[in-house]
Amino acid sequence: MWASDITYVQTAVGWGYLAVILDLHSRLVVGWALADHMRTELAESALVSALNKRKPSPDLLHHSDRGSQYASAGYRRKLAAQEIAVSMSRRGDCYDNAVVESFFGTLKQELVHQERWLDLAQARAAIHEYVEVFYNRQRLHSSLGYRTPAEVDEAAAWTSA
Repeated sequence: MWASDITYVQTAVGWGYLAVILDLHSRLVVGWALADHMRTELAESALVSALNKRKPSPDLLHHSDRGSQYASAGYRRKLAAQEIAVSMSRRGDCYDNAVVESFFGTLKQELVHQERWLDLAQARAAIHEYVEVFYNRQRLHSSLGYRTPAEVDEAAAWTSA
C-alpha cells in the first residue's frame, strides 16, 4: 500500500510544496516532488517519480486525503492506467493518513526547521539528500525493528520473489 500527501517548506523567495508517496510496509519514500505550487501536476510528479522507481503489483492500493490534487480526474487516470486502486481518507480525519503525517513531522524536525533555504533549488537538493541518502537508507525506525526503510523494502522483495 502506498500513501501520499502534501506539505509545505519555506524558502527566502516563498513557499515550496512537497508531495511524497510512502510505501506503508517499509516506510520507504518511493516518490516525491517539490514545486512552488500545489496544483495536480505536483502530485502527478511524485507519482511518476514512484512509478519510475518501481513497477507496482496490480493489487496495490494508493491512499491519500481528499485533496483536489488526488481527487482530480488526471491523477486518478494515472493510477487506473497502472491498475492501482484508490483509497481516500474520511472527510476531516487526519488520522487516516497518520504514517505520512508522521514522516512530515520527522522531516520538519530533522531538516526543515534546521535550515534556511534561499530558493527551491537549495530546498530540493537538501530534501533529496535527506530522503534518498539519509531517511531511506540510514535512518533507523523503531516501528521497523530498528531497521531502515531500504532494509525492510529489500527483505520484502526477496520474500515476494
